[in-house]
Amino acid sequence: MNSTDILLWAVLPYIAISSFVIGLIWRFKYDKFNWTTRSSQIYEGKLLSIAGPLFHLGLFAVIGGHVVGLLVPQDFTDSVGLSHQAYHLGAITMGGAAGFATLIGISLLIYRRRTTAMVFAQTTKNDKTMYIFLVATLLAGSAATLSSAGVIGGEHNYRETVGPWVRSILTLSPNGELMMASPIAFRVHAIIAMSLFIIWPFTRLVHSLSAPVGYLFRPSIVYRTRDGRGIAGSRKARQGWERIKY
Repeated sequence: MNSTDILLWAVLPYIAISSFVIGLIWRFKYDKFNWTTRSSQIYEGKLLSIAGPLFHLGLFAVIGGHVVGLLVPQDFTDSVGLSHQAYHLGAITMGGAAGFATLIGISLLIYRRRTTAMVFAQTTKNDKTMYIFLVATLLAGSAATLSSAGVIGGEHNYRETVGPWVRSILTLSPNGELMMASPIAFRVHAIIAMSLFIIWPFTRLVHSLSAPVGYLFRPSIVYRTRDGRGIAGSRKARQGWERIKY
């Protein structure tokens, strides 16, 4: 490999991981109040109710497919009796459907953002950059899926190249030659995806890593009256918390 190959497949992955982790820690510590998706549902909700779930559910399926495809070795699926042909067919059909749903969802979200004046007015340059990288990653991933299926070029088993390369990165023994053996569509997809991870902590995408877990354990809602006499016929008000009976 030349110096460019080493930079792309042995150095850039760690730059992306470092930016992702350190950026999230910094953002959470020093910019916690901007850790939000800046919801625009108040301005338009009809199209959002379709595009939002389509994009998010499709993206969850895409991420799940990547986790299984890249982190689970082929030897394991072979050992449990799942043939390469069956795995490949499932990955192409389900992965293709998930990718298509995600692309349709993001397209509708961008259309909504561009055609709804109030939503577009809230769009920052940071948002536009994020959308460019996100859409480019999805398009490159779709091209890689077609390449894997043999639609673009010859059929390619990414679990023999891309998967082992990802695992070599995680075990701190990067093997860039594995990526060099993969089709160009996979390499382009990987480069754009790593670029997306670099900017991830500094965009609204941070909301994907937060969830209202505390909402599940919130205390019961407490109603108090300002009238010390209370309502006629009601029992005497007591101080402190009182659980509401449903």
